Amino acid sequence: QVQLVESGGGSVQAGGSLRLSCAASEDTYSSYCLGWFRQAPGKGREGVAVIRGDGSISYADSVKGRFTISKDNGKNTLDLQMNSLKPEDTAMYYCAADETWWKCRSVYDWNYESWGQGTQVTVSS
Repeated sequence: QVQLVESGGGSVQAGGSLRLSCAASEDTYSSYCLGWFRQAPGKGREGVAVIRGDGSISYADSVKGRFTISKDNGKNTLDLQMNSLKPEDTAMYYCAADETWWKCRSVYDWNYESWGQGTQVTVSS
């Protein structure tokens, strides 16, 4: 059974940090594409970071140098460390997974099969 559950969202001031975590079922955790996405009110879904089965990682230009995606193999979690947060990072953050390699050729591709329910991140100025 596919299961993705995000946690770690909250409210911080600009310049602060948050760490998001996505707990995945064992089958889902082994998916080739594991990614973080976000959607701000009134805007479309945006790819943030992806980690692929070959170990490669990509970030959206807007978060490069500030966000770090990682996997914790002992806990079957997909994590997103977010530093130097900006008000424009405010959004609902989702983790997602897909077994098909070509669905994560770009960090901006978001046609994934499995999604979590999301966790809210709010950054105040």
